[in-house]
Amino acid sequence: MNESEEKLSSQELKKAKIRERYKGINPEEIEVIPALPQIRLDDPDRMQRVAVYARVSTDDPNQTSSYELQKNHYQDVVNSHMNWVLVDIYADEGISGTSLKHRDAFIRMINDCKAGKIDLIITKSVSRFARNVVDCIKHVRELAALTPPVAVLFETENIYTLNPNSEMSLSFISTLAQEESHTKSEIMNASIEMRFKRGIFLTPPLLGYDRDDDGNLVINEEEAKTVRLIFFMYLYGFSTKQIAEEMTLLKRQTKKGNTTWSASTILNVLQNERHCGDVIARKTFTPNFLDHKSKKNNQDRNQYHKKDHHEPIISREDFIAVQKLISNAKYGTKDLMPKLNVISDGSLKGYVLVNTRWSAFTADDYKQACISQMDPVEGSPSPVRVNSGDFDLRGFEVARSQFFTTLGKVFLTFSFRKISFSSECVRKLDSPYVEFLIQPYEHILAIRPCSKDSKNSMQWSRKSNGKTVPKEVFGSAYLPTLFELFGWNPDLKYKLTGTKKDSYLFFDLSDTEVFIPPAILDKSSSAKTVVAYPKDWVQNFGEDYYKTKVSSDINYATPPTEVTYKTDAALENCTSPEDLIKNINGIKETLYERNTAE
Repeated sequence: MNESEEKLSSQELKKAKIRERYKGINPEEIEVIPALPQIRLDDPDRMQRVAVYARVSTDDPNQTSSYELQKNHYQDVVNSHMNWVLVDIYADEGISGTSLKHRDAFIRMINDCKAGKIDLIITKSVSRFARNVVDCIKHVRELAALTPPVAVLFETENIYTLNPNSEMSLSFISTLAQEESHTKSEIMNASIEMRFKRGIFLTPPLLGYDRDDDGNLVINEEEAKTVRLIFFMYLYGFSTKQIAEEMTLLKRQTKKGNTTWSASTILNVLQNERHCGDVIARKTFTPNFLDHKSKKNNQDRNQYHKKDHHEPIISREDFIAVQKLISNAKYGTKDLMPKLNVISDGSLKGYVLVNTRWSAFTADDYKQACISQMDPVEGSPSPVRVNSGDFDLRGFEVARSQFFTTLGKVFLTFSFRKISFSSECVRKLDSPYVEFLIQPYEHILAIRPCSKDSKNSMQWSRKSNGKTVPKEVFGSAYLPTLFELFGWNPDLKYKLTGTKKDSYLFFDLSDTEVFIPPAILDKSSSAKTVVAYPKDWVQNFGEDYYKTKVSSDINYATPPTEVTYKTDAALENCTSPEDLIKNINGIKETLYERNTAE
């Protein structure tokens, strides 16, 4: 017998053994223990505690009939079964079925099931119970696993969840219900998109406006007084908290009729563009139709902006000014509208004062402010002439202080969020408060002493044990702009050595040491921070003597004249401080008189 024949014979032997094994034994030798009879839903002798779940998906008054019909129908169904006892009718009105969020009645029903109060739940259809496949199957399984199990009867589909083959049918129908919700959501979004493209915008209730028969916004003069007062007070310098307290004191009503105001309510009024006559549609969107969670629209979806959509209550200029004030509130802005000041004459001509509390100024604003005071053509420095008898220092350089110890030297260090100063730096000026001035094109930073009350003041030193010690200056409002202006990397630190001339400290922002974290160069490196130097230092130990002398001959003691650079025409055209206080007092007087009369 060859190898293939042996293999075939072995397989036949195995098959024969399997056939013999599965002939079984005599059935009379097996004792059968009978199962308990299955509980039948229609068993007239079984007492059932029944719950009814009803839901309509909107709170539209037209849906009230559907809601009431469901409740009345199932009341009759329960009454028609002699041994059925109605536990409760759990009803959610005006709630979507795609999410369990806010479905309070449904959640209460499930909890009662877990507490052993319910045997059977009756509902109209799967879509009434849930349009989310996961939630539907999850809760049906949870209810079936309880002791005793709780069944769900879906009347329309005739599905009784304690039947063994019910889950397949339920899964299929739940999927269809979910997809139906998805389709409806897509149709609704498409419809809204078409409305926006045609300039047909939704107009929800808004303080200061009513809607006419055609749905257009028309000014409600009584409410408009509240809106104007809020805007005028904020422009004048009142905080949202102070305005809220004033509105509460005046008993002014919100759109919902509340007379107790909060700072957040005031902020919502101030940020609503509809008060200046514009409309921005789709500020938020719902990315997932299942959970209905709203998300801020950061250009994830199309937005639609229509200017002059309706009559404004507030001027566009006042609205823009308010938005800029809001964006800078965290920096402690106290001015009505901060200005950007620039030196108009003298040795510091073109230097711009750094506004430390106003982040809305851009790098271009500083550049344009500088240019506004510069001559059309700036002449170059006159060449140095060496007279007979002078000690000729041509070819010699003034050594860079950076090559020597910084002990006792004037220097400061910039990072993206703060500035640190050397002890000698703060002692040179002997003033706890200073101002920054920048020349954006020459990349020069000047520091000068000032009083605490100066608009652009910053505290850079303090007294400790009778000595003047430096204090770090934080600058979230302006340092990102300066880094952009000078082309600096926000991940790095920059160290500058300066000089004192009269009552100023000067720093060359283009001539700096750079501190580079090792992670930027090599993420696996454990080395200390790397110090990098300017490229021109390689061939240059110092500065040309005569170049240095020319710059030092400039008279910085000349008192500079400051002028205001207008960065934004809209800000210049907003309501003046004089008119603001006049309008505020006028509106308040009217409201106080009305409250007294009432």
